[in-house]
Amino acid sequence: MKLSSIHFVIGNQVKLDDVISVYRDSTLGERRPVDDRERMRAMLRNANLVVTAWDGELMVGVARSVSDLTYVTYLADLAVRAAYQRIGIGKELIRHTRAVAPDAEIVLLAAPDAESYYPHIGFTHHPQAWTSKLLKKTS
Repeated sequence: MKLSSIHFVIGNQVKLDDVISVYRDSTLGERRPVDDRERMRAMLRNANLVVTAWDGELMVGVARSVSDLTYVTYLADLAVRAAYQRIGIGKELIRHTRAVAPDAEIVLLAAPDAESYYPHIGFTHHPQAWTSKLLKKTS
């Protein structure tokens, strides 16, 4: 397959099953709640910037982001089916994401297996990032 045969669509009006299938086939599903359909549905619905990659009728990639469209875009998920990796789909998903919010900085947390990918496509490491699980209320 070639990148030239892939088309890209902006918008989150896609079938949940297609998205879950891409997550599972990209290994991102190992770190996302793919068995919790309502949570996945909410994640997709509440993302205000979604770009998908298609080979005909088959979704082969997805970039799911939350963005203010002017200052920062948090690229929450970047997933490409295993058989479609290494032909430039991930890079194109990011390019389409950036095109929607060209002045916004893209911020992401890399999956462990993808840490070496992002410097290759122009991202720089930022050591001051922090993450947290929901904090429990104390009385």
